[in-house]
Amino acid sequence: MTRNLILGTGLSSLVVLAALVSFIWTPFDHTAMDIPAKLQQPNGTHWLGTDHFGRDIFSMIMVGARTSIAVALVAVGIGMGLGVPLGLAAAANKGSWLDEIIMRGNDLVFAFPSLVIAILITAIFGAGAINAIAAIGIFNIPVFARITRGAALSLWEREFILAARVAGKGAARISGEHILPNIANLLIVQGTIQFSLGILAEAGLSYVGLGAQPPTPSWGRMLADAQTMVSFAPHLALIPGSAIVITVLGLNLMGDGLRDWLDPKLRLAR
Repeated sequence: MTRNLILGTGLSSLVVLAALVSFIWTPFDHTAMDIPAKLQQPNGTHWLGTDHFGRDIFSMIMVGARTSIAVALVAVGIGMGLGVPLGLAAAANKGSWLDEIIMRGNDLVFAFPSLVIAILITAIFGAGAINAIAAIGIFNIPVFARITRGAALSLWEREFILAARVAGKGAARISGEHILPNIANLLIVQGTIQFSLGILAEAGLSYVGLGAQPPTPSWGRMLADAQTMVSFAPHLALIPGSAIVITVLGLNLMGDGLRDWLDPKLRLAR
């Protein structure tokens, strides 16, 4: 295993472990306010200090990890679940009306950043984690569709695909049995990249009030709450900011390591 893969997996595992443990245990109730204990620096009782309502930051970070991972994971699942079949269909029907419709639809979605889509969805349905998932997931669909189509097109003229066509297999069967397994490594790597981008997108949406709503903790909203108190309580911003950096760094390192590990050319070189 490559160094990046080991380090990235280690950092990502710490965040996932914190999120899983938060289901059964946190040092304090993350919603409990203790005004006399507000704005405490990290100490023996509150390991990462308290916020302006006296809530335990360590507990909020643990539950916030759960929120970020859930939003990003479901959004990536939406992107892969819809984008990969669309990309395979476009590649199998290259140059047809179906290919044009799919790719022009991708261009249309790409024209609107995820934040703009989130604002539109929020204006219609209201703010919340579900709408953040929808916004990030919609933006992921064309990403996976484009990558799947590009990778699949390079395989459709290969000899083993031609042999499958001569054997009487249809385009859908060839895509499922031959194309998809050969591009799975690329999709896995892209999935880790989009997962890290999903964490950032969730934090950004929560920062502007479009993500998870109180009392559910969110790293992005913790940053937003801390922006007026950085001068006298910098830990309020440094801790959730560090959590985001560690998570995104771990996922990017893991994606880079997976790319090196799964790429047959790089594996042969090693």
